[in-house]
Amino acid sequence: MALSHLTDEEIRTWTREQKDLWWLTKVYRGHMPQLTVRAAVTGFLLGGVLSATNLYIGAKTGWSLGVGVTSVILAFAMFRVLGKLGIGKDFTILENNAVQSVATAAGYMTAPLISSLTAFMVMTEVVLPWWKIFLWMSVTSILGVLVAFPMKRRFVNDEQQPFPEGRACAVVLDSLYPDAPLGGTDHMVDDMPQPKVGAGASAHEQWLGNLKAQALFGSAALAGGIEFLKLEGYQVLLQERLLGRAAGTAWHLPEKMLGWYYELGAQYAWWVPKIMGTDIRQLGISPVLDLTMFGAGGLTGLRIANSLMIGAILNYAVLAPWMISIGEILPKDDGTFGRAHLLNTWCLWWGVAIMVAGSLAGLFAKPQIIISAFTGLFAKKSAAKDVLAHIELPLKVSFVGVPIFAAISVFLNWLWFDINPWLGLLAVPMIVVLTLIAANATGLTSTTPTGSLSKITQFAFGALDRANPATNLITAGMTSEVASNASNLLMDIKPGYMLGAKPRQQAWGHVIGIVAGGIAATFLFFPLFLPHYDPALPLGPQVMTDKFPMPGVEIWKGVAMLIASGGHALRSSAIIAMIVAASAGVLFEVLRVGTKNKFPISAVAVGLGVVIPVDSSLMMWAGAAFFALMARINAKKDPAATGHGLWIESQEPIAAGIVAGAALTGIGDQLISVFVLGG
Repeated sequence: MALSHLTDEEIRTWTREQKDLWWLTKVYRGHMPQLTVRAAVTGFLLGGVLSATNLYIGAKTGWSLGVGVTSVILAFAMFRVLGKLGIGKDFTILENNAVQSVATAAGYMTAPLISSLTAFMVMTEVVLPWWKIFLWMSVTSILGVLVAFPMKRRFVNDEQQPFPEGRACAVVLDSLYPDAPLGGTDHMVDDMPQPKVGAGASAHEQWLGNLKAQALFGSAALAGGIEFLKLEGYQVLLQERLLGRAAGTAWHLPEKMLGWYYELGAQYAWWVPKIMGTDIRQLGISPVLDLTMFGAGGLTGLRIANSLMIGAILNYAVLAPWMISIGEILPKDDGTFGRAHLLNTWCLWWGVAIMVAGSLAGLFAKPQIIISAFTGLFAKKSAAKDVLAHIELPLKVSFVGVPIFAAISVFLNWLWFDINPWLGLLAVPMIVVLTLIAANATGLTSTTPTGSLSKITQFAFGALDRANPATNLITAGMTSEVASNASNLLMDIKPGYMLGAKPRQQAWGHVIGIVAGGIAATFLFFPLFLPHYDPALPLGPQVMTDKFPMPGVEIWKGVAMLIASGGHALRSSAIIAMIVAASAGVLFEVLRVGTKNKFPISAVAVGLGVVIPVDSSLMMWAGAAFFALMARINAKKDPAATGHGLWIESQEPIAAGIVAGAALTGIGDQLISVFVLGG
């Protein structure tokens, strides 16, 4: 059924009280179960799973993927199947939305473990115990919830900002539950009479909703099956431990596409390609079969994937071999190079420069987003009755909670990271300012400028204290995490608002999700990234696994190193490359804004193509190209045709399913290798 919404004229002219009254009487479903025990438990478990997949994909790409639509479809499909088996009844539309609230909060709180917090541990070689990681992330994330809900009344209730990704979740839920009772009543109390049942969605809408669920589960199963055949831990356990084959004889699907060629080439002196005299293997060019990156490419699209390939080719096929040939990049002590060595000695700097410059240029190229974030913030408000006071999270909770949790955060930063408390307190007003900017950008575009905002804080606090890397890493991690968490949670609140959910229960759902995500992410951090960690040893290359490139960590660490050295550690060629790259980043963003997003290159993605492995960029490009090709083939087909529904309407569920299936299988393999095989 069609979702109720205000017209543009009504949004401009109505007061917030009028808008709240309209929502309460026309949209609110106060009679309907929402954050029930089963919804909370399902969201908790599902949130832990999605938190794990986000941790896995973030460690490979540096990005956190949205989990809203995925959690909606997963919860719907799970309980629809259980209902048909006679085990419990189907979720209500608001129970599914509550599951989404919990799962989304869990998925988004993994960011510090693929960026600032891990960068601090790598740079200082100090590994935080699990309880410190859990407590620091939980305090920061709850602070984000407390900051988000007062802003909800402005950005969601009053300005009715679109939050496009959140709106998409509401539309998906509405199509999955076509016969859900309508919201609205003439009585402004919780014990509302049961409203009439809507006419329901069309048969095509119901078919499409079921197809999306089937596509997600089918693609997840296919990706998981391929990864099962590829990953060594599963096959060693199956073939050697369970089937009794001799040790070292377990077969598995080759991960490296050219691995056999390279191995035989080394044995029989076959020809191996070189670029400017350097073996391509020394440049980190070795294509692999990585379905998580393939699915991620389907989610990001061809523009981002093309930009990644531009960055990868320019860096690893042009600049790196050129710098090696003229002696600007020297080999390691054993005479070899490798991707990590190239990145840390020269390439990282221009990659970071184009990303930071592009991000900041994109942020400031639209000053209206920044200005509008503060417009009316201090305007005089007319006294009006708060008709939603009985269901909104009371403002006093945030007014009391924000100072308390901010003080706890400042104390922990002083106690654990030796950050001057005065500098910690200075971060608190920056949280509010940056969150206003981030929330406004997210509301208008569904894009949260976390990268650019974090670098503002990192450089600002680095200038105040260059001696302690934690001052810029941890304070910037805290401010950017709160801004990002609050903005992304507002995007999750949007579908609840459109569907008539109780805001207060969404707040509790977010807190439950924070606990779920914190447990899952902290539990997986050590076996995934530090499988051989010994507390008696310092954190170093012999401990940190090389299975994950950690591009986000590399970027944060690179900026911190640049701040600490004052730029003196850079070679002159690297400084020139940074200046050229920063200029290009600004130019690309100006062209993008000037052409209304038609410019085909993303400055941020070009820089990311430098930081992540070449094979990851290649697989993401392959995924984006595959989905773009399938969409083009099926674009002109009848909307009722399976091909159109599968490759046009269900592209996101398919790509998300590939990511989830491959990532979860990869996590399982790592856990088997550590806890079962002892690898």
